[in-house]
Amino acid sequence: MKQQYKTPLLFLMMGGMLSITACKKNLLDVTPTDRIASSAISSDTAVFEAYVTNRYIGAKLQDKEGDGSNPGFGRGFEYSMWSSLTDESIYNNDDATWLVQRGQLAPENLGGAGVLWGRSYRSIRECNSALAILATINMSAAHKTRLEGELKFIRAFRYQDLIRNYGGVVLIGDKVSNLDDNLQDPSLFKRATIKESIDYAVSQLDDAASKLPLSNDGGWLLGRATKGAALALKSRLTLYAASPLYAAGTWADAVTAAQAVISLNKYGIYTGGYGNLFLINETNETIFERLYTKNANHTHLEIANGPNGYGGWAGNSPLQNLVDDYEMDNGKAITDPTSGYDATHPYDNRDPRFAATVLYNGSTYRGQTIDSFIPGGKDSKDGPDNWNTTKTGYYLKKFMNDAYPLQNPWGNAGFQPWIYFRYAEILLNFAEAANEAYGPDVIPTGSTLSARTAINLIRSRPGVNMPALTAGLSQTDMRTAVRYERRVELAFEEHRFYDVRRWKIADVTENKPAAGVIITKNANGTFSYTPKVALDGRLFKTQHYWLPIPRTEIQASGGQLQQNPGY
Repeated sequence: MKQQYKTPLLFLMMGGMLSITACKKNLLDVTPTDRIASSAISSDTAVFEAYVTNRYIGAKLQDKEGDGSNPGFGRGFEYSMWSSLTDESIYNNDDATWLVQRGQLAPENLGGAGVLWGRSYRSIRECNSALAILATINMSAAHKTRLEGELKFIRAFRYQDLIRNYGGVVLIGDKVSNLDDNLQDPSLFKRATIKESIDYAVSQLDDAASKLPLSNDGGWLLGRATKGAALALKSRLTLYAASPLYAAGTWADAVTAAQAVISLNKYGIYTGGYGNLFLINETNETIFERLYTKNANHTHLEIANGPNGYGGWAGNSPLQNLVDDYEMDNGKAITDPTSGYDATHPYDNRDPRFAATVLYNGSTYRGQTIDSFIPGGKDSKDGPDNWNTTKTGYYLKKFMNDAYPLQNPWGNAGFQPWIYFRYAEILLNFAEAANEAYGPDVIPTGSTLSARTAINLIRSRPGVNMPALTAGLSQTDMRTAVRYERRVELAFEEHRFYDVRRWKIADVTENKPAAGVIITKNANGTFSYTPKVALDGRLFKTQHYWLPIPRTEIQASGGQLQQNPGY
């Protein structure tokens, strides 16, 4: 009886398996309904254009980034911001930032700085692929030209992310590598010099600027690159090229590049308040930005960075290093004995950009007052959720929108624009380059203002109204003034990390302790301020002027890709 049943069962099993095998191709070879077929990119102009505009966004390659929507260029609004790799702030909960602050960078561990190489080259390949399709797709010549400019701008922006972090990079050109290519071809790993790298990116931006529209409109929505965006990126790169670390260009070229943006006569200094500038999607100062909306938001900044007394997590806590650099409102440094600075009232009468950037003990906030003092301050370690208390004594104010909920904000916050370029940066680029090339008060040929005049346009912003720099400054004094202005005007906007490196002063600024303050409320109601070290072990070595290329990239090249010195 057993033999009678065994044979039919075996055949039944074999038959079933053959049936499944025979049907497998038909069952699985289906057109997905949850995504667009790749073939549509090259055949459908609407799909192709959507593919192009999505190149402004990069791949998420690391935990705790791209909260709400994938990253763009640089780092932008993340839980740990790029500022927390500098002397602007520390990230309260580490998230792989402290190792950078402590000089523990290694090719095997770049912490929060570990994604720029991979994300940038992935995007460059995507741009190249789109450019190849653009040559064959059925579309008007005028619109093709515009899209070509857009793709070359995006590609150049990715090269900027590479150059300012790693130095000379691998220039891919228009090549699109595929899996069946020789992926050990030495040309894929040969690094160009810094000058060659910047010259290539600048040439692409010149081409992009000639093809992109001057303004956004109904046919070219806000958030897409314009002529001004391409010229602004060129201005930044030429400024970097002329700087001591790069030594790959001239200050005169940087003047010319900044002047090209100024001469568009399209941008100006926003007059609606320094703090408000970062909350509004469209201003006369903004040149290029990333926009966010519901279901495509960024990190909920208010809870991520707010005081613990309000339910916030302290996030990117400003350092005393930055606080001490803000001038008095009379234009004098707090170290100047004639400045009027009072160490018992350290936050009084400071550059107004200080209060628009940093929340300090006594700041007005959401209808209340910041109480970061001990004992008993609600925003101190004696307050609620004290594991989220600032380690520095300060909280971040810049970018925060008090109209957004702080507690339970999910889906109802995270809509501030991230501004990549604004007119104040261009004026600062011009001022620095003009001073280095010609001095503080010379109006360069083809320009309409001097270095000093450019700085004063920024300092005279309504609501800031800092005293004008006077005529007769030396070039050295003007250099100090320019660096101060970049320090405070562009705080937390991803400039400080690169500025101190290109000026080759990072071995000084980044080796100073990460400072904070302990504020004690005395019995008579006054406050005492005691310096503290907010994060110990801060360290910067010569090799840290550039990031290491991730070890995995070196290994994938079979050792052909040259690592940066010191790693």
